Amino acid sequence: MAAPDDITDVDTMQRLLDAADYVADAGLATALFCAVRLPQPLLLEGEAGVGKTEAAKALATALDTPLVRLQCYEGIDAGEALYEWNYPRQLLGIRVAEASGRAVTEHDLFGPEYLVERPLLQAIRHPGPRPVVLLVDEIDRADDEFEAFLLEMLAESAVTIPELGTVRAAVPPVVVLTSNRTRDLHDALKRRCLYHWIDYPDLGRAVAVIRRRVPAASVTIAEQVAAAVARLRSLDVQKPPGLAEAINWVATLDLLGLGRLDAEAADATLGSVLKYREDLDLARERGVAWVAGGT
Repeated sequence: MAAPDDITDVDTMQRLLDAADYVADAGLATALFCAVRLPQPLLLEGEAGVGKTEAAKALATALDTPLVRLQCYEGIDAGEALYEWNYPRQLLGIRVAEASGRAVTEHDLFGPEYLVERPLLQAIRHPGPRPVVLLVDEIDRADDEFEAFLLEMLAESAVTIPELGTVRAAVPPVVVLTSNRTRDLHDALKRRCLYHWIDYPDLGRAVAVIRRRVPAASVTIAEQVAAAVARLRSLDVQKPPGLAEAINWVATLDLLGLGRLDAEAADATLGSVLKYREDLDLARERGVAWVAGGT
């Protein structure tokens, strides 16, 4: 794998991603190349299951550097993403000091040995020489306040810990944010980032990805499942299936020793690709033969 400065063009980035078992088209490879070399945060949007998180993981592999992942959720705050103090250890320190007759100061209790690093601080304090890849996953789940905090941190590549002072990144991380567009992100954050939309792949790329993830799968069954997933997306389902579901479906068929996707196999394994009862009912109403490619 390569250091950031060794990635001199988009073709090199695409080859490195391919070596990391990630099949990226030219548009995504270009976005990741720019995120590494400018450097500038990259916002990846797209439907669930199209490979946004996997793109960040593959980038870390391509750069031969750690991936630090922050999974966002409703109600996450700066403290949970940045750091916290190890209160049980602080309490133990107080008791040990009291038992030995020593005085305990605030400076004693709020030193680095009591600091528990969360993902954002881990990324900022990474010593290098290569930058970590910081994945802020599903940023759209967080609220406006957290988004504003993140924007400030990205702009400065630094955070302030009141008890310890300001911590600046010796080697700023390569930042990838993902969003499923459950809500609109603020323009200020978007202006700070490069942007790329990951669409559902065409049949050829879907087959290539499936066979990378399930090497035992034949070309035939990979093609059948990729086409079936595309048909299912044409229905009014609550959760349109993506690449992740296609991979799971092929893995399930392979586990069951089913060498082709016919109506019987589709009916038995639809739960691998559709995750709502209403979606299963809709697919079966349309016909499992149709799902499998028949009439």
